[in-house]
Amino acid sequence: MNALARSPWICHYNCNSCNGCDIELLACLTPLYDVERFGVINVGNPKHTDILVVTGSVNHRNARVLRNVYEQVPKPNVVVAIGVCTSSGGIFAGCYNILGGIDKVIPVDIFVTGCPPRPEAMIDGFAQAIGLLDAKAKGKKTELAGKPRICVMPTLRPDATEVAVPVPSEKV
Repeated sequence: MNALARSPWICHYNCNSCNGCDIELLACLTPLYDVERFGVINVGNPKHTDILVVTGSVNHRNARVLRNVYEQVPKPNVVVAIGVCTSSGGIFAGCYNILGGIDKVIPVDIFVTGCPPRPEAMIDGFAQAIGLLDAKAKGKKTELAGKPRICVMPTLRPDATEVAVPVPSEKV
């Protein structure tokens, strides 16, 4: 049976985010972006879903819960990680309780980068997820997503020296 014989259903799990990605994800469901026109339907039960959408960075407290939610999603499935926090911890990286990206707990098929990513980027990620879901349903071998290249500002430490950045002079 073709995976696209019916509409792909998504289930969203907020894994300790600042809610920026969640708000943009909800914008995808509004009439302006209307992701449902592609047949994507948001459901609340992971047992009824094809695509697991995760936002936020994983920490020690929710790693077990994320793994439990992932294991409830029937196979074949696709995991879409939305936002920079899902790949590196984002603004929470370096905190004592943050493990980093969600790929340390569950396999990730697609990373949608941004802080927060635009709804258009999320819709593109869902379109890629539908293609992957169809390939997995046909038994094709698929590769997991590689970590996106992200430039993170270093944290300032008390022992760090301040670097002066030259300011261009104004011409009168």
